[in-house]
Amino acid sequence: MDRLFFIIGALSAFVGVAAGAFGAHGLKSRLGADMLAVFETGVRYQMYHAFALFAAAWAAARWPGSLAGAAGWLFLAGTIIFSGSLYALSLTGQRWLGAITPIGGLAFLAGWLCLAAAGWKN
Repeated sequence: MDRLFFIIGALSAFVGVAAGAFGAHGLKSRLGADMLAVFETGVRYQMYHAFALFAAAWAAARWPGSLAGAAGWLFLAGTIIFSGSLYALSLTGQRWLGAITPIGGLAFLAGWLCLAAAGWKN
């Protein structure tokens, strides 16, 4: 589990850096300031939670069988739902995608609580 979260975290950070560069260089002239800010929010939270996956990997290695595994999966789900919906919203302009974003935010919050509980119990 720890290696998997480490690998997913590294790949997520890679995608986050690539998306950030794409947004800064490829989308700056194509999107309005409001949609570019939405895209950048997706990138920022993807990067935060790539590092959170490293924390979950460390915790899963240190405390096997703890809630660290749940935290890692929640961080991954949150990244896909939160950042993914913001990327799609900014690129397509489909405002209904904004209704999905809070589900990813809840996954992030639950992931952080699981990580805290893993540390507390162990």
